[in-house]
Amino acid sequence: MSDSFGLGLDEPPQPQSAQPYRVLARKYRPQNFSELIGQEAMVRTLANAIKRDRLAHAFLLTGVRGVGKTSTARLIAKALNCIGPDGQGGPTIDPCNVCEPCRAIAEGRHIDVIEMDAASNTGVDDVREIIDAVRYSAVSARYKVYIVDEVHMLSKNAFNALLKTLEEPPPHVKFLFATTEVNKVPITVLSRCQRFDLRRIPADRLTAHFAEVAKAEGVEVEEEALALIARAAEGSARDGLSILDQAIAHGSGTVTAEQVRAMLGLSDRGAIRGLLGLLLAGDAPGALAAVKDQYDLGVEPAALIRSLLEAVHGITRAKIGGARDPAQSDEEREAYAEWSGRLSFAMIHRLWQLLLKGLDEVNRAPLPLEAAEMALLRVIHASELPDPGQLAQRLASGGGAAPAQVSGPSASSPSAPPAETSSGQAPASFPALITLLEQKGHAHLAQQLHDYVGLVRYAPPELVVRPARPMPDLAREAVTALNAATGMRWQVELAEDGEAQPSLLEQEETNAERERQEVLDSPMVKAAFEAFPDAELAGYTAGNQRS
Repeated sequence: MSDSFGLGLDEPPQPQSAQPYRVLARKYRPQNFSELIGQEAMVRTLANAIKRDRLAHAFLLTGVRGVGKTSTARLIAKALNCIGPDGQGGPTIDPCNVCEPCRAIAEGRHIDVIEMDAASNTGVDDVREIIDAVRYSAVSARYKVYIVDEVHMLSKNAFNALLKTLEEPPPHVKFLFATTEVNKVPITVLSRCQRFDLRRIPADRLTAHFAEVAKAEGVEVEEEALALIARAAEGSARDGLSILDQAIAHGSGTVTAEQVRAMLGLSDRGAIRGLLGLLLAGDAPGALAAVKDQYDLGVEPAALIRSLLEAVHGITRAKIGGARDPAQSDEEREAYAEWSGRLSFAMIHRLWQLLLKGLDEVNRAPLPLEAAEMALLRVIHASELPDPGQLAQRLASGGGAAPAQVSGPSASSPSAPPAETSSGQAPASFPALITLLEQKGHAHLAQQLHDYVGLVRYAPPELVVRPARPMPDLAREAVTALNAATGMRWQVELAEDGEAQPSLLEQEETNAERERQEVLDSPMVKAAFEAFPDAELAGYTAGNQRS
Protein backbone atom coordinates (compact mmCIF):
# COMPACT_ATOMS: atom_id res chain seq x y z
CA MET A 1 0.00 0.00 0.00
CA SER A 2 1.43 3.35 -0.90
CA ASP A 3 2.12 6.15 1.56
CA SER A 4 -0.01 9.25 1.63
CA PHE A 5 -0.47 12.72 2.93
CA GLY A 6 -1.58 15.99 1.49
CA LEU A 7 -5.01 17.14 0.78
CA GLY A 8 -4.85 16.57 -2.96
CA LEU A 9 -7.84 18.83 -3.47
CA ASP A 10 -6.74 19.53 -7.05
CA GLU A 11 -7.48 15.95 -8.03
CA PRO A 12 -10.09 15.90 -10.82
CA PRO A 13 -13.57 15.23 -9.38
CA GLN A 14 -15.05 11.83 -10.12
CA PRO A 15 -18.71 11.11 -10.76
CA GLN A 16 -20.23 9.89 -7.53
CA SER A 17 -22.32 7.28 -9.21
CA ALA A 18 -19.31 5.69 -10.95
CA GLN A 19 -16.87 5.64 -8.03
CA PRO A 20 -17.03 3.54 -4.85
CA TYR A 21 -16.10 5.11 -1.54
CA ARG A 22 -12.38 5.83 -1.19
CA VAL A 23 -10.75 5.86 2.20
CA LEU A 24 -9.31 9.19 3.31
CA ALA A 25 -5.72 7.96 3.06
CA ARG A 26 -6.20 7.44 -0.69
CA LYS A 27 -8.58 10.31 -1.34
CA TYR A 28 -6.20 12.90 0.11
CA ARG A 29 -2.95 11.50 -1.27
CA PRO A 30 -0.70 14.46 -2.22
CA GLN A 31 -0.76 15.40 -5.89
CA ASN A 32 2.24 17.74 -5.75
CA PHE A 33 5.14 18.47 -3.44
CA SER A 34 3.43 21.43 -1.78
CA GLU A 35 0.86 18.99 -0.34
CA LEU A 36 3.53 16.68 1.08
CA ILE A 37 3.58 17.83 4.69
CA GLY A 38 6.56 17.69 7.02
CA GLN A 39 9.27 17.01 4.39
CA GLU A 40 10.37 20.53 3.41
CA ALA A 41 14.11 19.77 3.48
CA MET A 42 13.78 16.92 0.99
CA VAL A 43 11.54 18.96 -1.30
CA ARG A 44 14.02 21.83 -1.31
CA THR A 45 16.88 19.49 -2.23
CA LEU A 46 14.89 17.93 -5.06
CA ALA A 47 13.82 21.35 -6.35
CA ASN A 48 17.42 22.53 -6.53
CA ALA A 49 18.52 19.30 -8.20
CA ILE A 50 15.81 19.60 -10.88
CA LYS A 51 16.50 23.29 -11.42
CA ARG A 52 20.23 22.69 -11.91
CA ASP A 53 19.80 19.43 -13.82
CA ARG A 54 21.76 17.50 -11.20
CA LEU A 55 19.39 14.57 -10.75
CA ALA A 56 20.79 11.34 -9.35
CA HIS A 57 20.04 8.10 -11.18
CA ALA A 58 18.85 6.33 -8.01
CA PHE A 59 17.04 7.57 -4.91
CA LEU A 60 16.49 5.74 -1.62
CA LEU A 61 13.57 7.00 0.48
CA THR A 62 13.48 5.76 4.06
CA GLY A 63 11.33 6.47 7.11
CA VAL A 64 8.59 5.02 9.30
CA ARG A 65 5.32 3.86 7.79
CA GLY A 66 2.99 6.52 6.55
CA VAL A 67 5.34 9.48 6.17
CA GLY A 68 5.18 9.60 2.36
CA LYS A 69 7.86 7.35 0.87
CA THR A 70 5.86 5.83 -1.99
CA SER A 71 3.90 9.03 -2.52
CA THR A 72 7.18 10.92 -2.82
CA ALA A 73 8.44 8.37 -5.35
CA ARG A 74 5.34 8.91 -7.48
CA LEU A 75 5.71 12.67 -7.20
CA ILE A 76 9.32 12.42 -8.35
CA ALA A 77 8.16 10.32 -11.30
CA LYS A 78 5.63 13.06 -12.11
CA ALA A 79 8.20 15.82 -11.71
CA LEU A 80 10.61 14.10 -14.09
CA ASN A 81 8.04 13.34 -16.79
CA CYS A 82 5.67 16.33 -16.65
CA ILE A 83 5.34 18.10 -20.00
CA GLY A 84 3.02 20.90 -18.84
CA PRO A 85 -0.49 21.80 -20.02
CA ASP A 86 0.88 22.88 -23.42
CA GLY A 87 3.03 19.78 -23.87
CA GLN A 88 6.24 21.81 -24.03
CA GLY A 89 7.37 21.76 -20.39
CA GLY A 90 10.37 20.06 -18.87
CA PRO A 91 11.18 18.50 -15.47
CA THR A 92 9.70 20.61 -12.69
CA ILE A 93 9.21 20.48 -8.93
CA ASP A 94 5.60 21.59 -9.53
CA PRO A 95 4.02 18.99 -11.83
CA CYS A 96 0.89 20.31 -13.51
CA ASN A 97 -1.38 17.29 -12.85
CA VAL A 98 -3.07 18.15 -16.16
CA CYS A 99 -0.86 16.66 -18.87
CA GLU A 100 -1.25 13.03 -19.86
CA PRO A 101 1.96 11.79 -18.13
CA CYS A 102 0.89 13.39 -14.81
CA ARG A 103 -2.61 11.95 -15.01
CA ALA A 104 -1.41 8.52 -16.06
CA ILE A 105 1.15 8.34 -13.24
CA ALA A 106 -1.43 9.52 -10.67
CA GLU A 107 -3.81 6.79 -11.85
CA GLY A 108 -1.06 4.15 -11.87
CA ARG A 109 -1.38 3.33 -15.57
CA HIS A 110 1.72 4.91 -17.13
CA ILE A 111 3.62 2.31 -19.13
CA ASP A 112 7.03 3.81 -18.34
CA VAL A 113 6.54 4.09 -14.58
CA ILE A 114 6.85 0.59 -13.20
CA GLU A 115 6.02 -0.11 -9.56
CA MET A 116 7.23 -3.32 -7.95
CA ASP A 117 6.55 -4.65 -4.47
CA ALA A 118 9.78 -6.25 -3.30
CA ALA A 119 7.94 -8.10 -0.54
CA SER A 120 6.31 -10.36 -3.14
CA ASN A 121 9.04 -10.17 -5.79
CA THR A 122 12.16 -11.02 -3.88
CA GLY A 123 14.19 -13.25 -6.18
CA VAL A 124 16.86 -12.93 -8.84
CA ASP A 125 14.36 -13.65 -11.63
CA ASP A 126 12.28 -10.64 -10.66
CA VAL A 127 15.33 -8.38 -10.74
CA ARG A 128 16.50 -9.92 -14.01
CA GLU A 129 13.32 -8.69 -15.67
CA ILE A 130 14.27 -5.17 -14.68
CA ILE A 131 17.84 -5.61 -15.89
CA ASP A 132 16.66 -6.87 -19.27
CA ALA A 133 14.12 -4.08 -19.68
CA VAL A 134 16.28 -1.05 -18.78
CA ARG A 135 18.17 -1.27 -22.08
CA TYR A 136 15.04 -0.19 -23.94
CA SER A 137 14.11 3.46 -24.10
CA ALA A 138 10.93 4.83 -22.58
CA VAL A 139 7.85 4.40 -24.75
CA SER A 140 6.21 7.77 -24.20
CA ALA A 141 7.85 9.39 -21.18
CA ARG A 142 11.04 11.38 -20.75
CA TYR A 143 12.38 8.85 -18.21
CA LYS A 144 11.62 5.23 -17.50
CA VAL A 145 11.11 5.08 -13.72
CA TYR A 146 11.28 1.97 -11.53
CA ILE A 147 9.66 2.34 -8.11
CA VAL A 148 10.59 -0.55 -5.80
CA ASP A 149 8.65 -0.55 -2.52
CA GLU A 150 10.03 -2.27 0.61
CA VAL A 151 13.31 -2.80 -1.20
CA HIS A 152 14.92 -4.33 1.89
CA MET A 153 12.88 -7.49 1.21
CA LEU A 154 14.96 -8.38 -1.85
CA SER A 155 17.19 -11.40 -1.41
CA LYS A 156 20.96 -11.11 -1.21
CA ASN A 157 21.36 -12.60 -4.69
CA ALA A 158 18.77 -10.18 -6.09
CA PHE A 159 20.67 -7.21 -4.65
CA ASN A 160 23.93 -8.51 -6.11
CA ALA A 161 22.34 -8.96 -9.53
CA LEU A 162 21.11 -5.35 -9.44
CA LEU A 163 24.39 -3.72 -8.43
CA LYS A 164 26.00 -3.21 -11.83
CA THR A 165 22.85 -1.86 -13.45
CA LEU A 166 22.20 0.35 -10.43
CA GLU A 167 25.68 1.88 -10.62
CA GLU A 168 25.65 2.59 -14.36
CA PRO A 169 22.06 2.67 -15.63
CA PRO A 170 21.16 4.07 -19.06
CA PRO A 171 20.53 7.84 -18.97
CA HIS A 172 16.82 7.38 -19.57
CA VAL A 173 16.30 5.23 -16.40
CA LYS A 174 15.72 6.32 -12.82
CA PHE A 175 15.43 4.03 -9.78
CA LEU A 176 13.33 5.03 -6.78
CA PHE A 177 13.58 2.72 -3.74
CA ALA A 178 11.43 2.95 -0.60
CA THR A 179 12.00 1.12 2.68
CA THR A 180 11.07 1.22 6.34
CA GLU A 181 14.16 -0.79 7.37
CA VAL A 182 17.15 0.86 5.79
CA ASN A 183 19.53 -1.12 8.00
CA LYS A 184 18.63 -4.24 6.00
CA VAL A 185 19.69 -2.68 2.70
CA PRO A 186 23.28 -3.70 1.75
CA ILE A 187 25.85 -0.96 2.00
CA THR A 188 26.80 -1.62 -1.62
CA VAL A 189 23.29 -0.53 -2.64
CA LEU A 190 23.22 2.44 -0.27
CA SER A 191 26.47 3.78 -1.73
CA ARG A 192 24.89 3.87 -5.20
CA CYS A 193 21.80 5.88 -4.16
CA GLN A 194 20.99 9.41 -3.11
CA ARG A 195 19.34 8.89 0.27
CA PHE A 196 16.46 10.87 1.74
CA ASP A 197 15.36 10.21 5.34
CA LEU A 198 11.74 11.28 5.61
CA ARG A 199 10.92 12.63 9.03
CA ARG A 200 8.02 11.76 11.29
CA ILE A 201 5.36 14.40 10.87
CA PRO A 202 5.00 16.55 14.04
CA ALA A 203 1.76 16.16 15.98
CA ASP A 204 0.78 19.82 15.53
CA ARG A 205 1.19 19.54 11.73
CA LEU A 206 -0.90 16.37 11.71
CA THR A 207 -3.58 18.04 13.82
CA ALA A 208 -3.83 20.95 11.38
CA HIS A 209 -3.84 18.56 8.41
CA PHE A 210 -6.61 16.41 9.87
CA ALA A 211 -8.64 19.54 10.60
CA GLU A 212 -8.44 20.49 6.91
CA VAL A 213 -9.49 17.00 5.87
CA ALA A 214 -12.43 17.04 8.29
CA LYS A 215 -13.51 20.43 6.95
CA ALA A 216 -13.28 19.17 3.37
CA GLU A 217 -15.39 16.16 4.36
CA GLY A 218 -17.98 18.36 6.06
CA VAL A 219 -17.48 16.70 9.45
CA GLU A 220 -17.16 18.49 12.79
CA VAL A 221 -14.28 17.16 14.88
CA GLU A 222 -13.42 18.49 18.33
CA GLU A 223 -9.95 19.99 18.64
CA GLU A 224 -9.07 17.59 21.45
CA ALA A 225 -10.20 14.66 19.29
CA LEU A 226 -7.88 15.80 16.50
CA ALA A 227 -5.01 16.03 19.00
CA LEU A 228 -5.74 12.50 20.24
CA ILE A 229 -5.75 11.16 16.68
CA ALA A 230 -2.49 12.96 15.87
CA ARG A 231 -0.87 11.56 19.00
CA ALA A 232 -2.06 8.02 18.19
CA ALA A 233 -0.74 8.35 14.61
CA GLU A 234 2.84 8.61 15.93
CA GLY A 235 4.06 10.77 13.06
CA SER A 236 2.26 8.85 10.30
CA ALA A 237 -0.24 10.77 8.17
CA ARG A 238 -1.64 7.57 6.68
CA ASP A 239 -2.24 6.01 10.10
CA GLY A 240 -3.86 9.20 11.32
CA LEU A 241 -6.17 9.45 8.31
CA SER A 242 -7.18 5.83 8.81
CA ILE A 243 -8.03 6.57 12.47
CA LEU A 244 -9.93 9.71 11.42
CA ASP A 245 -11.84 7.67 8.85
CA GLN A 246 -12.81 5.19 11.55
CA ALA A 247 -13.75 7.97 13.98
CA ILE A 248 -16.05 9.59 11.39
CA ALA A 249 -17.75 6.24 10.83
CA HIS A 250 -17.96 5.73 14.60
CA GLY A 251 -19.69 9.06 15.15
CA SER A 252 -22.75 10.59 13.57
CA GLY A 253 -21.58 13.74 11.83
CA THR A 254 -19.58 14.93 14.84
CA VAL A 255 -16.42 13.39 16.27
CA THR A 256 -15.79 14.00 19.97
CA ALA A 257 -12.74 13.33 22.10
CA GLU A 258 -14.78 10.90 24.20
CA GLN A 259 -15.63 8.88 21.09
CA VAL A 260 -11.99 8.75 20.00
CA ARG A 261 -10.88 7.62 23.45
CA ALA A 262 -13.50 4.88 23.49
CA MET A 263 -12.56 3.80 19.96
CA LEU A 264 -8.82 3.67 20.66
CA GLY A 265 -9.10 2.36 24.22
CA LEU A 266 -7.42 5.48 25.59
CA SER A 267 -7.76 6.75 29.13
CA ASP A 268 -9.16 10.18 29.88
CA ARG A 269 -6.16 12.42 30.51
CA GLY A 270 -7.90 13.99 33.48
CA ALA A 271 -8.34 10.52 34.98
CA ILE A 272 -4.65 9.83 34.39
CA ARG A 273 -3.69 12.99 36.25
CA GLY A 274 -5.97 11.93 39.08
CA LEU A 275 -4.36 8.48 39.20
CA LEU A 276 -0.87 9.98 39.19
CA GLY A 277 -1.89 12.25 42.06
CA LEU A 278 -3.04 9.21 44.06
CA LEU A 279 0.27 7.46 43.37
CA LEU A 280 2.27 10.47 44.53
CA ALA A 281 0.08 10.79 47.63
CA GLY A 282 0.68 7.13 48.50
CA ASP A 283 -3.05 6.33 48.42
CA ALA A 284 -2.96 2.63 47.49
CA PRO A 285 -6.72 1.93 47.87
CA GLY A 286 -7.60 5.02 45.87
CA ALA A 287 -5.12 4.14 43.12
CA LEU A 288 -6.46 0.60 42.78
CA ALA A 289 -10.02 1.91 42.64
CA ALA A 290 -9.05 4.38 39.89
CA VAL A 291 -7.39 1.58 37.89
CA LYS A 292 -10.52 -0.55 38.20
CA ASP A 293 -12.72 2.36 37.05
CA GLN A 294 -10.60 2.85 33.92
CA TYR A 295 -10.55 -0.88 33.22
CA ASP A 296 -14.34 -1.03 33.48
CA LEU A 297 -14.51 1.79 30.92
CA GLY A 298 -12.53 -0.34 28.46
CA VAL A 299 -9.05 1.09 28.95
CA GLU A 300 -6.40 -1.59 28.56
CA PRO A 301 -3.90 -1.85 31.47
CA ALA A 302 -0.94 -1.36 29.12
CA ALA A 303 -2.53 1.81 27.72
CA LEU A 304 -3.02 3.06 31.28
CA ILE A 305 0.66 2.59 32.13
CA ARG A 306 1.70 4.24 28.83
CA SER A 307 -0.47 7.24 29.67
CA LEU A 308 1.20 7.51 33.08
CA LEU A 309 4.59 7.40 31.36
CA GLU A 310 3.47 10.24 29.07
CA ALA A 311 2.42 12.22 32.14
CA VAL A 312 5.79 11.71 33.85
CA HIS A 313 7.52 12.74 30.63
CA GLY A 314 5.34 15.85 30.52
CA ILE A 315 6.34 16.70 34.10
CA THR A 316 10.00 16.29 33.16
CA ARG A 317 9.67 18.63 30.19
CA ALA A 318 7.88 21.17 32.38
CA LYS A 319 10.68 20.97 34.96
CA ILE A 320 13.44 21.64 32.44
CA GLY A 321 11.41 24.31 30.64
CA GLY A 322 10.91 22.34 27.41
CA ALA A 323 8.96 23.60 24.42
CA ARG A 324 5.21 23.78 24.82
CA ASP A 325 3.31 20.74 23.58
CA PRO A 326 0.34 22.00 21.53
CA ALA A 327 -1.53 18.75 22.22
CA GLN A 328 -1.68 19.54 25.97
CA SER A 329 -4.70 21.25 27.47
CA ASP A 330 -4.33 24.22 29.82
CA GLU A 331 -5.37 22.06 32.80
CA GLU A 332 -2.77 19.46 31.90
CA ARG A 333 -0.05 22.06 31.49
CA GLU A 334 -0.87 23.65 34.86
CA ALA A 335 -0.86 20.28 36.62
CA TYR A 336 2.52 19.36 35.13
CA ALA A 337 3.97 22.72 36.14
CA GLU A 338 2.77 22.24 39.73
CA TRP A 339 4.17 18.71 39.99
CA SER A 340 7.46 19.75 38.42
CA GLY A 341 7.93 22.27 41.22
CA ARG A 342 7.27 19.67 43.93
CA LEU A 343 9.18 16.68 42.56
CA SER A 344 12.93 16.32 42.35
CA PHE A 345 14.67 14.95 39.28
CA ALA A 346 15.60 11.83 41.24
CA MET A 347 11.95 11.24 42.09
CA ILE A 348 10.82 11.79 38.49
CA HIS A 349 13.46 9.46 37.06
CA ARG A 350 12.59 6.79 39.62
CA LEU A 351 8.91 7.06 38.69
CA TRP A 352 9.82 6.69 35.02
CA GLN A 353 11.93 3.58 35.61
CA LEU A 354 9.29 1.95 37.81
CA LEU A 355 6.51 2.60 35.30
CA LEU A 356 8.67 1.48 32.39
CA LYS A 357 9.39 -1.79 34.16
CA GLY A 358 5.70 -2.11 34.97
CA LEU A 359 4.75 -1.64 31.30
CA ASP A 360 7.06 -4.46 30.28
CA GLU A 361 5.55 -6.72 32.94
CA VAL A 362 1.99 -5.87 31.87
CA ASN A 363 2.78 -6.63 28.23
CA ARG A 364 4.16 -10.06 29.17
CA ALA A 365 1.77 -11.00 31.98
CA PRO A 366 -1.06 -13.52 31.55
CA LEU A 367 -3.16 -11.29 33.84
CA PRO A 368 -2.54 -7.71 32.61
CA LEU A 369 -4.89 -5.99 35.09
CA GLU A 370 -3.34 -7.68 38.10
CA ALA A 371 0.14 -6.96 36.76
CA ALA A 372 -0.74 -3.28 36.36
CA GLU A 373 -2.07 -3.11 39.92
CA MET A 374 1.08 -4.72 41.31
CA ALA A 375 3.26 -2.38 39.27
CA LEU A 376 1.46 0.70 40.61
CA LEU A 377 1.65 -0.60 44.18
CA ARG A 378 5.39 -0.98 43.66
CA VAL A 379 5.49 2.65 42.52
CA ILE A 380 3.74 3.71 45.73
CA HIS A 381 6.05 1.67 47.96
CA ALA A 382 9.35 2.22 46.17
CA SER A 383 9.25 5.61 44.50
CA GLU A 384 10.17 7.45 47.70
CA LEU A 385 13.14 5.31 48.72
CA PRO A 386 16.32 7.38 49.15
CA ASP A 387 18.57 7.62 46.14
CA PRO A 388 22.21 6.42 46.46
CA GLY A 389 23.43 9.93 47.29
CA GLN A 390 20.96 10.39 50.14
CA LEU A 391 21.69 6.90 51.41
CA ALA A 392 25.42 7.60 51.47
CA GLN A 393 24.80 10.82 53.42
CA ARG A 394 22.69 8.96 55.99
CA LEU A 395 25.34 6.30 56.45
CA ALA A 396 28.12 8.87 56.66
CA SER A 397 26.23 10.79 59.34
CA GLY A 398 25.70 7.63 61.40
CA GLY A 399 22.07 7.11 60.41
CA GLY A 400 20.62 3.88 59.14
CA ALA A 401 19.33 3.17 55.69
CA ALA A 402 15.80 3.67 56.98
CA PRO A 403 14.19 4.46 60.32
CA ALA A 404 13.85 1.36 62.47
CA GLN A 405 10.43 -0.18 62.91
CA VAL A 406 9.11 0.42 66.40
CA SER A 407 6.97 -2.28 67.98
CA GLY A 408 6.09 -3.73 71.35
CA PRO A 409 5.11 -1.85 74.50
CA SER A 410 7.36 1.12 73.82
CA ALA A 411 5.48 1.88 70.61
CA SER A 412 2.15 2.20 72.34
CA SER A 413 3.09 3.63 75.66
CA PRO A 414 0.69 6.50 76.49
CA SER A 415 3.46 8.28 78.34
CA ALA A 416 5.64 8.80 75.25
CA PRO A 417 7.62 12.07 75.31
CA PRO A 418 6.53 15.03 73.20
CA ALA A 419 7.47 14.70 69.53
CA GLU A 420 10.43 16.67 68.25
CA THR A 421 11.19 16.50 64.54
CA SER A 422 12.83 18.47 61.79
CA SER A 423 12.09 18.44 58.06
CA GLY A 424 12.70 14.97 56.62
CA GLN A 425 12.84 13.23 60.04
CA ALA A 426 10.00 11.24 61.64
CA PRO A 427 9.09 10.88 65.33
CA ALA A 428 10.46 7.77 67.02
CA SER A 429 7.08 6.17 67.81
CA PHE A 430 3.44 6.15 66.81
CA PRO A 431 2.29 8.01 69.96
CA ALA A 432 4.97 10.63 69.34
CA LEU A 433 3.67 10.98 65.78
CA ILE A 434 0.16 11.67 67.11
CA THR A 435 1.59 14.25 69.50
CA LEU A 436 3.33 15.92 66.55
CA LEU A 437 0.09 16.10 64.58
CA GLU A 438 -1.57 17.83 67.55
CA GLN A 439 1.28 20.33 67.73
CA LYS A 440 0.99 21.05 63.99
CA GLY A 441 -2.75 21.81 64.18
CA HIS A 442 -4.20 18.45 63.09
CA ALA A 443 -6.09 17.75 66.32
CA HIS A 444 -9.07 16.00 64.70
CA LEU A 445 -6.84 13.58 62.79
CA ALA A 446 -4.73 12.99 65.88
CA GLN A 447 -7.83 12.07 67.90
CA GLN A 448 -9.00 9.64 65.16
CA LEU A 449 -5.60 7.93 65.12
CA HIS A 450 -5.57 7.83 68.92
CA ASP A 451 -9.11 6.59 69.53
CA TYR A 452 -10.20 4.50 66.56
CA VAL A 453 -7.23 2.74 64.89
CA GLY A 454 -4.94 -0.09 65.87
CA LEU A 455 -1.27 0.03 64.86
CA VAL A 456 -0.11 -2.72 62.46
CA ARG A 457 3.28 -1.30 61.43
CA TYR A 458 5.13 1.95 62.08
CA ALA A 459 8.24 2.21 59.86
CA PRO A 460 8.54 5.83 58.67
CA PRO A 461 7.66 6.89 56.07
CA GLU A 462 5.29 3.90 56.10
CA LEU A 463 2.30 3.62 58.42
CA VAL A 464 -0.13 0.69 58.42
CA VAL A 465 -3.18 0.83 60.71
CA ARG A 466 -6.49 -1.02 61.05
CA PRO A 467 -9.50 1.21 61.70
CA ALA A 468 -12.11 0.02 64.18
CA ARG A 469 -14.87 1.54 62.03
CA PRO A 470 -15.24 2.61 58.35
CA MET A 471 -13.00 5.62 57.68
CA PRO A 472 -12.57 5.81 53.86
CA ASP A 473 -10.82 9.22 53.82
CA LEU A 474 -8.41 8.51 56.66
CA ALA A 475 -5.47 7.42 54.48
CA ARG A 476 -5.63 10.45 52.21
CA GLU A 477 -5.99 12.92 55.12
CA ALA A 478 -3.17 11.25 57.01
CA VAL A 479 -0.79 11.38 54.03
CA THR A 480 -1.46 15.08 53.49
CA ALA A 481 -1.02 15.97 57.17
CA LEU A 482 2.07 13.78 57.71
CA ASN A 483 3.80 15.10 54.60
CA ALA A 484 3.29 18.66 55.80
CA ALA A 485 4.21 17.94 59.43
CA THR A 486 7.41 15.93 58.85
CA GLY A 487 8.72 17.08 55.48
CA MET A 488 8.70 13.44 54.33
CA ARG A 489 6.49 11.69 51.79
CA TRP A 490 4.39 9.12 53.63
CA GLN A 491 2.55 6.04 52.54
CA VAL A 492 -0.45 5.20 54.74
CA GLU A 493 -2.29 1.90 54.34
CA LEU A 494 -5.57 0.86 55.94
CA ALA A 495 -5.43 -2.88 56.68
CA GLU A 496 -8.73 -4.75 56.69
CA ASP A 497 -7.52 -7.82 58.57
CA GLY A 498 -4.45 -9.22 60.30
CA GLU A 499 -2.99 -8.56 63.71
CA ALA A 500 -3.07 -5.04 65.07
CA GLN A 501 -2.37 -3.50 68.44
CA PRO A 502 -5.32 -2.08 70.38
CA SER A 503 -5.95 1.61 69.85
CA LEU A 504 -4.09 3.98 72.14
CA LEU A 505 -7.43 4.82 73.80
CA GLU A 506 -8.05 1.13 74.52
CA GLN A 507 -4.52 0.76 75.88
CA GLU A 508 -5.02 3.76 78.17
CA GLU A 509 -8.32 2.37 79.43
CA THR A 510 -6.72 -1.03 80.01
CA ASN A 511 -3.83 0.54 81.94
CA ALA A 512 -6.23 2.63 84.00
CA GLU A 513 -8.34 -0.42 84.88
CA ARG A 514 -5.21 -2.40 85.82
CA GLU A 515 -4.02 0.39 88.10
CA ARG A 516 -7.48 0.64 89.67
CA GLN A 517 -7.54 -3.09 90.32
CA GLU A 518 -4.07 -2.97 91.85
CA VAL A 519 -5.28 -0.27 94.25
CA LEU A 520 -8.41 -2.25 95.14
CA ASP A 521 -6.29 -5.34 95.82
CA SER A 522 -3.96 -3.55 98.24
CA PRO A 523 -4.47 -4.56 101.95
CA MET A 524 -4.98 -1.00 103.12
CA VAL A 525 -7.79 -0.28 100.61
CA LYS A 526 -9.45 -3.62 101.36
CA ALA A 527 -9.46 -2.75 105.06
CA ALA A 528 -10.94 0.69 104.30
CA PHE A 529 -13.80 -0.83 102.32
CA GLU A 530 -14.49 -3.32 105.12
CA ALA A 531 -14.72 -0.44 107.57
CA PHE A 532 -16.75 1.79 105.21
CA PRO A 533 -18.93 -0.45 102.94
CA ASP A 534 -20.52 2.52 101.12
CA ALA A 535 -17.16 4.12 100.12
CA GLU A 536 -16.09 4.56 96.42
CA LEU A 537 -12.63 4.66 94.78
CA ALA A 538 -12.21 7.86 92.76
CA GLY A 539 -9.50 9.03 90.34
CA TYR A 540 -8.83 5.84 88.34
CA THR A 541 -11.89 5.48 86.10
CA ALA A 542 -10.78 7.40 83.01
CA GLY A 543 -8.17 9.79 84.18
CA ASN A 544 -5.96 9.38 81.12
CA GLN A 545 -8.75 9.30 78.55
CA ARG A 546 -8.93 12.11 75.98
CA SER A 547 -12.09 14.18 75.76
